[in-house]
Amino acid sequence: DFPLVSFLIGLSSQGEFLVEISGTTVTITCPLENEGIRWDLSGNKQNTEERKFIIKDHDSTPANLSCSSGGKEHKLYLNARVCANCEELDALTVTGIITADLLITLGLLILVYYFSKGRKGRASAGGDSRPRGPKMQRPPPVPNPDYEPIRKGQREVYAGLESRGF
Repeated sequence: DFPLVSFLIGLSSQGEFLVEISGTTVTITCPLENEGIRWDLSGNKQNTEERKFIIKDHDSTPANLSCSSGGKEHKLYLNARVCANCEELDALTVTGIITADLLITLGLLILVYYFSKGRKGRASAGGDSRPRGPKMQRPPPVPNPDYEPIRKGQREVYAGLESRGF
C-alpha cells in the first residue's frame, strides 16, 4: 500500500510555495529563507517556526495559508484534494499502461479488419432462390394514379390551391 505523493507549486505574488501531498498529509514549504517563520492557517496562528508546515489528516477543505518573517508575508490559497488509500503511480507505469492499451486496441482493430475483409466476397449462407445470371434491367415503377399530372384543360380545378406564405 503506497501513499499518493504529488508535488504542487502554489504561486504567490512574491514567490513559490512547494506543496507535497502524501495520503492525507499535506506539507507546505514557505518561499522565505529566513529563520523564525510564522505560519497562519485560515486566521489561526500556528506554533511552528520552521520553513515547512505540515497539516496531518487534511480533510480536503480549502484553506488560506500565509507564512511571514521579518515583515515579509507570503499568502497561499490551498485547495488540495487528498485521499487515504490512493496508490502512487510513477510516469513509467502510466506510460506502460497507456502503451499496452493502445497495442491491444490496435491488435483488435487488425483482427476485425481481416475477419470482415474475408467475408466480403462470400455468398450468404441463407438460401437465395433466384438464379445467378446476367442482371436484367428492371422496368420503371408504375406511376401512382392519385398523382396525375395537371393537363392544360384542367387548370381551373386547381386554381384555388395557391401557395400561401407562412
